[in-house]
Amino acid sequence: MKDKRSIDITDFGTGKDRSREVSDIALHSLKSAKYGQLLFRTVNYFKSKNVLELGTSFGITTSYLASSAKDIQCISLEGCPQTAKIAQESFRKLGLGNVKIEVGAIDDTLPRVLSKFEKLDLVFFDANHRSDSLLNYFDQCLSKITENSVMIIDDIYWSADMELAWAKVKSHPKVMSTIDLFQIGIVFFNPDLHKKHYKMHY
Repeated sequence: MKDKRSIDITDFGTGKDRSREVSDIALHSLKSAKYGQLLFRTVNYFKSKNVLELGTSFGITTSYLASSAKDIQCISLEGCPQTAKIAQESFRKLGLGNVKIEVGAIDDTLPRVLSKFEKLDLVFFDANHRSDSLLNYFDQCLSKITENSVMIIDDIYWSADMELAWAKVKSHPKVMSTIDLFQIGIVFFNPDLHKKHYKMHY
């Protein structure tokens, strides 16, 4: 929030490249602490070891995802090189050596990264906010899930288009249960769960 450096943003989600101050991006884009803490607790509760994040930004949520255990393998995908550079600074300051950033368009990097995972324990989607892109990434990640995997989708009410994507995720035959927290949606695949969708104020 105190960083007044100006960086060049490469935004594959909107297709608009521009220069912005780090502090301005942080003010308008970063998750509040309670959602970062929720990500941390989710990884910790499920003992997730193979974690994938789509959309690194400054690496704040990535740090929450990777912090509960040193043996977590956390890979984060980021389209913007300058943003990824700031994230790397965050990881060094926090002493996180278990995070790897893959820089480039997610359409290009995701298939390669998925080939490195035998399975995915947790996936956090916070990248392209278009339904066709989100559903494409969701479908690709399904190839690596188990019944104990968890997916978390950010900004499910960002737009009518994202609401449509969230509805399609909930109706997917592999999805057993979801929790709608308005800001994020949590997806479960365990067949022992009742096929039910919960909505909660958080």
